[in-house]
Amino acid sequence: MNRQIPRIMAVAGIMSNIDNETKETDLSPKDRIIIVANELPIRAQRRVDGNGSSSSSTSSICCSKGWNFSWDKNSLLLQLKDGLGDGAIEVIYVGCLKEEIHPNEQEEVYQVLLESFKCVPTFLPLDLYTRYYHGFCKQQLWPLFHYMLPLSPDLGGRFDRTLWQAYVSVNKIFADRIMEVINPEDDFVWVHDYHLMVLPTFLRKRFNRVKLGFFLHSPFPSSEIYKTLPIREELLRALLNSDLIGFHTFDYARHFLSCCSRMLGLTYESKRGYIGLEYYGRTVSIKILPVGIHMGQLQSVLSLPETERKVEELIERYGRMGRTMLLGVDDMDIFKGITLKLLAMEQLLIQHPEWQGKVVLVQIANPARGKGKDVQEMQAETYSTVKRINETFGRPGYDPIVLIDAPLKFYERVAYYVVAECCLVTAVRDGMNLIPYEYIVSRQGNEKLDKILKLEPNNHNHKKSMLVVSEFIGCSPSLSGAIRVNPWNVDAVADAMDSALEVAEPEKQLRHEKHYKYVSTHDVGYWARSFLQDLERSCGEHGRRRCWGIGFGLSFRVVALDQSFRKLSMEHIVSAYKRTKTRAILLDYDDTLMPQGSIDKRPSSKSIDILNTLCRDKGNLVFIVSAKSRDTLSDWFSPCEKLGIAAEHGYFLRLRKAEEWENCVAAADCSWKQIAEPVMELYTETTDGSTIEDKETALVWSYEDADPDFGSCQAKELLDHLESVLANEPVTVKRGQNYVEVKPQGVSKGLIARRMLSMMQERGTLPEFVLCIGDDRSDEDMFEVICSSTEGPSIAPRAEVFACTVGQKPSKAKYYLDDTSEIVRLMHGLASVTDQITPV
Repeated sequence: MNRQIPRIMAVAGIMSNIDNETKETDLSPKDRIIIVANELPIRAQRRVDGNGSSSSSTSSICCSKGWNFSWDKNSLLLQLKDGLGDGAIEVIYVGCLKEEIHPNEQEEVYQVLLESFKCVPTFLPLDLYTRYYHGFCKQQLWPLFHYMLPLSPDLGGRFDRTLWQAYVSVNKIFADRIMEVINPEDDFVWVHDYHLMVLPTFLRKRFNRVKLGFFLHSPFPSSEIYKTLPIREELLRALLNSDLIGFHTFDYARHFLSCCSRMLGLTYESKRGYIGLEYYGRTVSIKILPVGIHMGQLQSVLSLPETERKVEELIERYGRMGRTMLLGVDDMDIFKGITLKLLAMEQLLIQHPEWQGKVVLVQIANPARGKGKDVQEMQAETYSTVKRINETFGRPGYDPIVLIDAPLKFYERVAYYVVAECCLVTAVRDGMNLIPYEYIVSRQGNEKLDKILKLEPNNHNHKKSMLVVSEFIGCSPSLSGAIRVNPWNVDAVADAMDSALEVAEPEKQLRHEKHYKYVSTHDVGYWARSFLQDLERSCGEHGRRRCWGIGFGLSFRVVALDQSFRKLSMEHIVSAYKRTKTRAILLDYDDTLMPQGSIDKRPSSKSIDILNTLCRDKGNLVFIVSAKSRDTLSDWFSPCEKLGIAAEHGYFLRLRKAEEWENCVAAADCSWKQIAEPVMELYTETTDGSTIEDKETALVWSYEDADPDFGSCQAKELLDHLESVLANEPVTVKRGQNYVEVKPQGVSKGLIARRMLSMMQERGTLPEFVLCIGDDRSDEDMFEVICSSTEGPSIAPRAEVFACTVGQKPSKAKYYLDDTSEIVRLMHGLASVTDQITPV
């Protein structure tokens, strides 16, 4: 098959070394983006005569032998391209066609779409597409993301793993299609919506440095709803394989970040206005920006003669009769709240009989996108409600509700926008909903429409519009002049409708002016350019990082580290250990030798044996460093006669069991505890799961067992509170992983590293081998001392130095290991070597 593909990988899954190889010189220097979505922005129509040939790419309609193809101008993906500007960036689309293409025609259709539209069609067998789209996407993901739990088989249906497997299979097919056209070193990939949430994993697995953005166009539910999904972690980890993840509102982003915190233990922070998640050395950026509309397209439709004729017709039908039009435009699905809107209209006519015969609600109901029993029930309820209300309040020549369920052309819908005095959007949950934006721009109109509406020419102050919008839709936060309602409260919606009708003309004009200014400046082009700008910024570090993949299946992720930061090899360190005679070994205890999350914090008998074995070699000086108190550590490590112990982050030091504890700094005045402890007690009372640990020289507030979001919030408040009340005390307030600690100034684990090296120097036994292992921010002080000592007199020339972090990336250490189990294996390996060279 001779496919004319612009750029192609020579070998699937193999990417050239971007640091060493030069780029191809025959490629276009223009930036290129691959936009991936479930559907291509293409309309396909079966040819009646069955004859045809491919036309040039400049034509709006291109043909194959059996099909006519044209751009779908209503597609957001096409509008996105227009918003980027002509020639600014080359765009390639990957997605499915709405129509099924017979396998015998697929190759020809592929060629036509690629050559004429730069579209790469993804052909899926009908049964697979049904299970993927109508099954998993529409019956399981989509309802859950809109807060509908599958409490019974009738409500969305139970989780079906075969549908999930179909979803994964389709995402993998999409990845294969992208591979056919991608140049991974240069191209940006922008994936759209919940249909392709695991696609980032397949792309990242093939190209570790792929420049990948994802935008979710639906709501993201709160963690309480999302955690009911059986494959919750798989989806989260797949999304985190993106470089940038976009959401319409802060609420959706907040829910996503909360899920990452609660289910994956990840933390996030804001840096210079950008929210970032640290994930295995990569920073995954979060983008919050609602999508806009295509201003040029809508304004051109407003100028069409057929739009003007339709506006005249509607004015004749409603205006001449002295009736005011309220408008609703919604898809016929269960979350759009059409029935609730109808009930609110009924309540308006009951509570305000003066509006009977004067107000008409025109409800445009677009065809449902999904299938199922719930859609059929909703349609039946809508028809019966319209019939009942019209029979109750109607009269000859007047129906209070006009339901339009036949497909309308876009210009017809725009004409309804122009005439309507108020637009009602009462969805119970919706990702964005651009209907209010379209309504606002349509009400701005143009000169010809102003004449038809009998408005003063060139007087923009007379433009007006009113919006009643649900507080549960994505566009609601950006429409500050709208009347926001809870659609479930029918009485409140009816009152809002009455308020919208009664608002004074100058107030309507001010609200319209405010909305139009926002909508016209935050169009689809602004949205697309802003997203791509942030995507380019998020990918800026790709070339300066070493990347490799770990994990299998959908747990795959990429570790990205600085060039000098590498994993500690067992063979390397054992070899260095054997070659040397004098060694300094400095080990953090908490979450390093002892697994994170363990209830029993005592060292295991295996750890005790390893430490005793290492201490038996006279050339070794071994220290354990911990935040625990000296009494606790004395008890736990009582079997270790020759082990050095540093307690409370190095305030207390003991060289071996037989010796006395000594202070590393001057004796501390702990009168500050009388100030700090009541503050900590206050936060402990109000934070379930938090505790206070009172040490000799320090106080620690721990929230390890508290709700992670609330605990983190309380820790930030506590930190600020303590810094304020202890400003004049000789103490330092620090926040670590799940704790806030107050300790004397000058105390750090770096003190122990410096003291250890100076003791060996005083004895004349400069260490030839230095191993320092820790896991959190407090251990960075040790790493800094160890690494900076390599050039000083306290370490032997050409000494082997290993500063190693556990999990913490990036770090001042030069090496890393992934978890506690690897540390235990490493220490066991060193102990085995010690047994060989130091027999009992």
